[in-house]
Amino acid sequence: MSDPETLAVYAAQARRYAAYNQAVNESDPRLAAFIAALPAAGDVLDLGCGPGHSARVMAAAGLNVLAVDAVAEMITLAAQHPGVTAQQQTFDDIKGSDFYDGIWANFSLLHAPRSDLPRILKSLHTALRAGGRFHIAMKLGTDTKRDTIGRAYTYVTQDELYNLLSTAGFNITKTTTGRDKGLDGTYADWIAVAAYG
Repeated sequence: MSDPETLAVYAAQARRYAAYNQAVNESDPRLAAFIAALPAAGDVLDLGCGPGHSARVMAAAGLNVLAVDAVAEMITLAAQHPGVTAQQQTFDDIKGSDFYDGIWANFSLLHAPRSDLPRILKSLHTALRAGGRFHIAMKLGTDTKRDTIGRAYTYVTQDELYNLLSTAGFNITKTTTGRDKGLDGTYADWIAVAAYG
């Protein structure tokens, strides 16, 4: 993610975002299923970790967690969780092969430009070990626009996301959809997909 306005919103509202999302992340059944599918003491990347709530839950479960985010204020918060290694990185910084048993991309890649998604997903697939688990959550729709507080979003349809994942080499195992209120106070439909490499 390199959109300056989106980064600035998250930097300014890091603590509010952390408070807003804490209970949601801790009770997420998709996170529990993701953790259960990984080997004991497996290596995990939390991509776009925000304040690190999911990373904290994964670390508490005994996983080796690298939490990355493009926003320094988020990394400061994520680094406070025991067992979490937090680094400031963008989506484009994820390179190399066979590093992770799992990658958790929960409502982070929706900030990537649509044209970048194929390349980013392919890099993530390469970074996964054979059979590694992948979680992605995005907002449903067909356009690209900013929300009421200035964050840029790329909305996808279910078919579009399936095609992106398949083209990158992922095998889809489960899909969940829902509708929730975001940080900007508006409701949006979303999709979460579990897959493996």
